[in-house]
Amino acid sequence: FTHVLLLANLSLVDICFTSTTVPKMLWNIQTQSKVITYKGCITQIYFFILFAVLDIFLLTLMAYDRFVAICHPLHYTVIMNTQFCGLLLLVSWVMIILYSLLQSLMTLRLSFCTYLEIPHFFCELNQIVQLACSDTFLNNIVMYFGVGLMGGGPLVGIIYSYFKIVSSIKGIPTVQGKYKAFSTCMSHLSVVSLFYGTSLGVYLSSAATQSSYSSATASVMYAVVTPMLNPLIYTLR
Repeated sequence: FTHVLLLANLSLVDICFTSTTVPKMLWNIQTQSKVITYKGCITQIYFFILFAVLDIFLLTLMAYDRFVAICHPLHYTVIMNTQFCGLLLLVSWVMIILYSLLQSLMTLRLSFCTYLEIPHFFCELNQIVQLACSDTFLNNIVMYFGVGLMGGGPLVGIIYSYFKIVSSIKGIPTVQGKYKAFSTCMSHLSVVSLFYGTSLGVYLSSAATQSSYSSATASVMYAVVTPMLNPLIYTLR
């Protein structure tokens, strides 16, 4: 039931994640109008950060779930009980809601010129901060610290979980047993690789080429395509 609860939360977050950007993007294409209000932009920033970071935290919780299932199978039902899983989810939701609120409030303190052209298909926080007319030093500190903490921290947790999982699988004597244990992680590993791979690819390519158009195009992969593929990947599994 714990695994189902995590999958249900991931599906809900993926739906909300794509709903943050896709409807507005499709409306812009339909009406040939690429306009968004200031309030609408701040709202989009808030919900985009909220669901993007929740996606990361849920993938981390699912990595921990696989770690406990493979490395401590006899204690799985005791460790990953419904109450503990529910508590982890509640803490994640509350913490990320507050984090998203902090980033949105930090954006509100900035002053902008009368007309802005955002070189993106949605209001991306980094792009908005770069377009501000006021001092952005504090915003950059909070933004990059948040990326390191909320993005890098879970990634370290996922890598550690899989390091322990691989070590545990090596100790299984039969090839069939090894395959059966590792096959339970394939869906999760595919989703993690797709999400982090596209995210890192976007920011590394944008840093190398300095092309806002290529960055915006590549962002479609992790902001739209990846959340849509997640349910398909788990369904195939």
